[in-house]
Amino acid sequence: MAGGGLLVDVRARLDPRHTALLVIDMQNDFCAEGGYVESVLKRDAAACRAVAAPIMELVAAARRAQVPVIWVVADYSLDKIPAGMRIKAAERGVPPACGSGGWGAAFYELTPAPGETTIEKNCYSGFIGTRLAAHLRGLGIRTLVFAGVQTNVCVESTLRDGASLGFHVVLAADCVASHMQSMHEATLQLVAMLFGDVLPRRKIAEHWRASAISG
Repeated sequence: MAGGGLLVDVRARLDPRHTALLVIDMQNDFCAEGGYVESVLKRDAAACRAVAAPIMELVAAARRAQVPVIWVVADYSLDKIPAGMRIKAAERGVPPACGSGGWGAAFYELTPAPGETTIEKNCYSGFIGTRLAAHLRGLGIRTLVFAGVQTNVCVESTLRDGASLGFHVVLAADCVASHMQSMHEATLQLVAMLFGDVLPRRKIAEHWRASAISG
């Protein structure tokens, strides 16, 4: 479990001294024209492309506030993913998204800064089979801010596990997206009702600036 007691005030929860920003799956296969979402699933990924610039605004705000930025990326190579994902890939008759080392796995219009941590995951949750939880605990992190795609799949899966592990969770509402708008909206409603906070990026950055000013 994440350490410490309950932080009942949102500003306390977003204190930069114990907050990290997780950027989930901003990769070509999920966002780019001609990526897996568009070429295999036949869905429009425009909404996922559209959040790249807002995410970089939030990333810049995190860096200014000295909030750690952690990049969570998918490697869904067939030999790494769980059985259920392999079955779905077989049903489609094509390899899964984001195979190791390919164009689809590369970052879409985002670039980690030197020294920022990248965590590879092989299923929808960034916590399963990875060092993410241990890394966060080592940094003394209590609150996780989430950005990236897909809102209702990998973002939600990772957020749910983070909440279950005892972290406070904050969904950056205008920095997440899905190719299924109704499910995107359902996740925002569900998080606000059950798991944590749902805030626009500028409100999150505002809390970070206020904490820096107040010391």
